[in-house]
Amino acid sequence: VLCHDLIAEPYLQIIEQPKQRGFRFRYGCEGPSHGGLPGASSEKNRKSYPQVKICNYQGLARVVVQLVTNSKDAHLHAHSLVGKQCDKGICITDLQPKDCSISFPNLGILHVTKKNVSKTLEDRMTEAYRMGYNCGIVIHPEIDTIQGEVRIPRELTGHAATKQAKEMDLSVVRLMFTAFLPDSDGGFSRRLDPVISDPIFDSKAPNASNLKIVRMDRTAGCVTGGEEVYLLCDKVQKDDIQVRFYEDDETGLTWEAFGDFSPTDVHRQFAIVFKTPKYRDLNLQKPTSVFVQLKRKSDNETSEPKPFTYHPQIIDKEEVQRKRQKTLPNFQDYNGQGGAGGMYRGPGGGGSATGGGPGSGGGGTPKNVSESFIFTQQKECDFKVNETSHVNFKWPISQKSFTRDEGTDYCTCRCRTVCLCWKPGLLMTAFLCPECVLEARLVDVAERQAEALFHYAVTGDVRYLMAPQRHLMTAQDENGDTGLHLGVIHSQTDAVRSLAQVLSALPGEEVLNMRNDLYQTPLHLAVITQQKEAAEALVLAGADVTLSDRHGNTALHLATQQKEGGMVGFLLRHREVVELVDLPNTAGFCSLHLAVLANSLCSLRDLLVSGGNVEVQERSCGRTALHLATELDNVSLAGCLLLEGNADVDCCTYNGSSPLHIAAGRGSVKLTALLMAAGANPHKENFEPLFFREDDCYVDEEEEQDEGYIPGMTPLNMAATPEVLEILNGKEYKPETTIPVFIPPQGDMRSLGSDTKRALCQALECQGGSWESLANTLGLGILNSAFRLSPSPASTLLDSYEVSGGMVKDLLEGLRTVDNSTALTVLQGALCETEQAPLAPQSTTELLGKLKKDSASSSMYYIYIYIY
Repeated sequence: VLCHDLIAEPYLQIIEQPKQRGFRFRYGCEGPSHGGLPGASSEKNRKSYPQVKICNYQGLARVVVQLVTNSKDAHLHAHSLVGKQCDKGICITDLQPKDCSISFPNLGILHVTKKNVSKTLEDRMTEAYRMGYNCGIVIHPEIDTIQGEVRIPRELTGHAATKQAKEMDLSVVRLMFTAFLPDSDGGFSRRLDPVISDPIFDSKAPNASNLKIVRMDRTAGCVTGGEEVYLLCDKVQKDDIQVRFYEDDETGLTWEAFGDFSPTDVHRQFAIVFKTPKYRDLNLQKPTSVFVQLKRKSDNETSEPKPFTYHPQIIDKEEVQRKRQKTLPNFQDYNGQGGAGGMYRGPGGGGSATGGGPGSGGGGTPKNVSESFIFTQQKECDFKVNETSHVNFKWPISQKSFTRDEGTDYCTCRCRTVCLCWKPGLLMTAFLCPECVLEARLVDVAERQAEALFHYAVTGDVRYLMAPQRHLMTAQDENGDTGLHLGVIHSQTDAVRSLAQVLSALPGEEVLNMRNDLYQTPLHLAVITQQKEAAEALVLAGADVTLSDRHGNTALHLATQQKEGGMVGFLLRHREVVELVDLPNTAGFCSLHLAVLANSLCSLRDLLVSGGNVEVQERSCGRTALHLATELDNVSLAGCLLLEGNADVDCCTYNGSSPLHIAAGRGSVKLTALLMAAGANPHKENFEPLFFREDDCYVDEEEEQDEGYIPGMTPLNMAATPEVLEILNGKEYKPETTIPVFIPPQGDMRSLGSDTKRALCQALECQGGSWESLANTLGLGILNSAFRLSPSPASTLLDSYEVSGGMVKDLLEGLRTVDNSTALTVLQGALCETEQAPLAPQSTTELLGKLKKDSASSSMYYIYIYIY
């Protein structure tokens, strides 16, 4: 008996969705699953299962459950439902008249192997049409409108199955419920509109696991960003994951940014190495807390957020500016009247007759001063004498009187020069008391200071004043800075030069190389503050260029971190500095790497000219300078490394990734085109597996032949955009730009005929033809590496010179400079002929086309147009 509301039509409703994550699809060889697909609200002690209800209806009904895809238009899925009341991949169960809802407690999902997807799908389509279960799904445009139990042409289902199999995601399915009500004949032909569940993800799939941050090696960073963080996580998919930083308040989201990394920075699905993004306020005055979480691109799923603190940026990391702002004592403070403590550690003292000495005006006692210059004064000069306390004098003793107390064994010195002591039975012995020694030494110091002052007054050479005080050069202030450090900090170049010259003659202590509390030598500070003259004075005086600071940076490392490259070129003039080019700092970066990170093309060229190893790897993950330039999307630096450094375009990191892997993974069209033009291999595999074998049941035909070999990822597998993929497949790169096209300056090289150019090329390419020297003379020496790859280097040189607006008179002068008499004769003869019969000009476009054809496989043409 049918009991339903005559006003409202019956409809099907899902009242318990299936659990989306945590359920595993099983292969046939694994046997049945342990427990059915749970419901969304299922808990450990209170199980629930997917459940549907037929609203506005009470009575007998039939419910059919099918697996469909998680796409905009639902397609039948190749996976199968298994369990009670399941057959041929679908589940059919009857709803009893007394019930208004029905649950499915025993559903399992059988995973089909890739090689069987198409065949299984075709059978599933045929069966759906035969049974009339094709409502709500898309199979083929010509048969989608056919309803009911019919037979359809097999070629249509075969074509549809093949096409859908290529696009099918085997890691996610949805349940489609269809209810059939009985008709007057008792058959279940009255179909209600189907309903489709939320997606169910295979727990083995990378994009199905719950996102979770397990560990980070740092939880704070500078507002400027760019700091490297190592993050451990649960399974993620390298091309479908982001590291999201965000900040919110009571009004909602206030800031959002993402960590910078590429697929090559995701290790085996469980670790991500990324760089922090810039914070929204670079002028932050106090630390602020934000959140960091993982975010999946495909479904916007996020992990539980973790706190991250942004700190204000430290502008003066080397503390140079702080030290420059220190208040210096006035000149009057040194006039002997005493005063408070000044630049150096220690309290101020009272005045003295000489205006100097310990405790005198302005400054306490500097630390680390040679003991020979710190004298202890004693108020009294009573000194006991015994048999063993005596001094043998090697200089004349002043004839001064002395007194003796006959009742004692000691004498009291009155002359403050010498004391003669005697005892009965002993020879008279002379000794000096401490106060006498002090006074004698002070007199000696005063004489030397006066002599130095006289010499300075006569010559004007300040070194005469410094020489007597050279032992005080080891004195350090509260920051550990010596006078030489302070001279550099305050940009007193003349003082630094004079001090360095005096210290260079000092035996013993290495005052030139003393470090302050930040482990900086004066040379380090000269490089940091970009004082070439001070650096030169220190190096010439013998400063050790191999010493490193607290971060393992030598003077060359510090110079390469500056975008201005003048200091690098200066330092590399010294042979001992050239030997340090490939030395890494404590972070594992060599000078070449630091120059790339600083975006200093000038420094990079200086290092390459000095013989720097372009293939040297930084020590954290084995990246070369070309890898770093690619990560920074810096075309000019990458082009320089390829052209001038002859960098290996397929060099690999520790995980086997080439620069092309990085460019493709980051979606960098320009770098991908540049590297492909330079001959990079788009089929090169790295050590990251293309897929992960989760169990032994999944074996494709190819794997059976390869005995379980799993290929690595190639740049083609990692292509982030369709445009990058096209370039990797060989499509020519055509830059799209809205800026006006640059038209090179027009010279008069077009006046030379083809015969003349051919004769010039022969003369330049013959033995000792010096085409390379000519290229340097014409300002095109940077392209010599490209010219060598051309079938006719001289021809490519002349065409490039013409494109750049070269003049014949400059070419003539260049031939004279390189002393190529043969080529010079050819050109002079041609000039006489062209005065009477000028040749037709050749357009710049034609020349560029010729350059492209003549350059080796057009690769150097690409590099040429990128740089120029």
